[in-house]
Amino acid sequence: MDRFWLKNYPAGVPADIDPSLYPSVVALIEESFAKYRDAKAYVCMDKALSFGEIDELSRALAAWLQGRGLKRGARVAIMMPNVLQYPVAVAAVLRAGFIAVNFNPLYTARELEHQLRDSGAEAAIVLENFAATLEHAMADSAVKHVIVATMGDLLGFPKGPIVNFVVRTMRKLVKPFALAGHAKFNDVITQGRAMTFDRPDLGPDDVAVLQYTGGTTGVAKGATLLHRTLVANLLASEAWLQPGLKRKKIDGQVTIVCALPLYHVFAFVTCGLLGMRTGALNILIPDPRDMKGTIRTLAKFRINIFPGVNTLFNGLVHQPAFAKLDFSGLAITNGGGMAVQEAVAKNWLAVTGCPIVEGYGLSETSAGVTCNPTDSLTYTGTIGLPLPNVEIRILDDDGKDVPLGQPGEIAIKGPQVMRDYWQRPDETAQVMTADGFFKSGDIGVMDQGGYVKIVDRKKDMIVVSGFKVFPNEIEAVVAGFPGVLECAAVGVPDARSGEVVMLFVVKKDASLSKEALEAFCAREFTGYKRPKYIEFRTVLPKTNVGKILRRELRDEVTKKAA
Repeated sequence: MDRFWLKNYPAGVPADIDPSLYPSVVALIEESFAKYRDAKAYVCMDKALSFGEIDELSRALAAWLQGRGLKRGARVAIMMPNVLQYPVAVAAVLRAGFIAVNFNPLYTARELEHQLRDSGAEAAIVLENFAATLEHAMADSAVKHVIVATMGDLLGFPKGPIVNFVVRTMRKLVKPFALAGHAKFNDVITQGRAMTFDRPDLGPDDVAVLQYTGGTTGVAKGATLLHRTLVANLLASEAWLQPGLKRKKIDGQVTIVCALPLYHVFAFVTCGLLGMRTGALNILIPDPRDMKGTIRTLAKFRINIFPGVNTLFNGLVHQPAFAKLDFSGLAITNGGGMAVQEAVAKNWLAVTGCPIVEGYGLSETSAGVTCNPTDSLTYTGTIGLPLPNVEIRILDDDGKDVPLGQPGEIAIKGPQVMRDYWQRPDETAQVMTADGFFKSGDIGVMDQGGYVKIVDRKKDMIVVSGFKVFPNEIEAVVAGFPGVLECAAVGVPDARSGEVVMLFVVKKDASLSKEALEAFCAREFTGYKRPKYIEFRTVLPKTNVGKILRRELRDEVTKKAA
């Protein structure tokens, strides 16, 4: 395939990287443990762990897990927010020769039950705040071993016990649970230090991670990510970062803001694993919804890299205290997970002086496969160029390439793409082409320079009297209107047109009126694109990473009409 976009690569970024440089993710992170041994790797609630400490703690946990009699390739569920135990747990599971299964700790028991059964997880590592949910979900699962961590486990004395007292007694964040025979995290570490660690001979085709899709377009499925899959993405992402890091003079260690949850593929790779690879310090934010607490944490550091999603960026720039932070070292702001709206990008640039560099990836592609050059100076409105090793095609409904500039389904090929959906050959066959391209379900357009623009999810597209309307366009324009904090556009049934556009809006300014918004839309959109209905809300439903759930809004309206 003619990768014509390579002519627009930043200087020094290779067209390809060699994933065979490391036989496994374990080999890659163990190199970092040795290389950066004394440097801080993760910090949370003012307590830092060095690369050497992550090495020792994860080795002990790996030895303990092996001592339970789990066979190579066993799945281990990890159910924690951004706390220090998380990177220890991931490293331990991978080093032991097992498969890490990332779980959203905010899942209900019903949602958790599905993934436990589907993955066949035999062990689970859970923060006690969510242990009651695990208890209710694991009755019919294969889970035999449970490790329960507390918020204060790795914070030392006296801070650890104080934090646990606050979490349990004052904030009452821990519901009663009865997980028979469970082990305590710190006890496991102590026991594991005295046990023998048996280093497995891992290869590139061994499975490393099951990364479940968000489930917003159907039943959650596990994307099977191999060791070489993750190595390929890490090396490509590392190469792509370099031009951006040269934008600012960075003295000493690079710092990464890890406000996105590590159990989500974006932060898991872009913050967690890439931070280990590059010897960076990850600033762990357990609850980014606490904007004031997040800002207080960030004020303690000179931040260099800030991955995030549109809703996080938008929320922060509307906090007066955020503008008072020191952004002199901020070299790269990486947006992903959902479309970055131009209004948000402009506000972010005005406050921080650092443009948002938008990228794109999925669980099925082990995070990023496209990104704007990290030394970009302005918002482009695109998701950028394919990363090293990646091929992108834009396909019509018959699987044929569409002309440049025409919309079609984004299809992706490269070593970053998953092997399959875990134990779902039929589902896998639906998304993979005969020549190895993964069909993303996202509608995009590629221009003459190779830059790709997302115009929407295939299933979110609205058809009004035969005309296609892409919600992203509606939302991006409306988000720029004074008084709008955030918005979502969905298609709702209409007897005359088949579907019409309905707009949900959260106000930034209480004086914003429906009449003013209607007049604005009449000015900005041709007839069939104009929202027929506008409804104001105090909040919009979102996923764990802040992506607005259009389908939930659409289903709500449909049920009311029925």
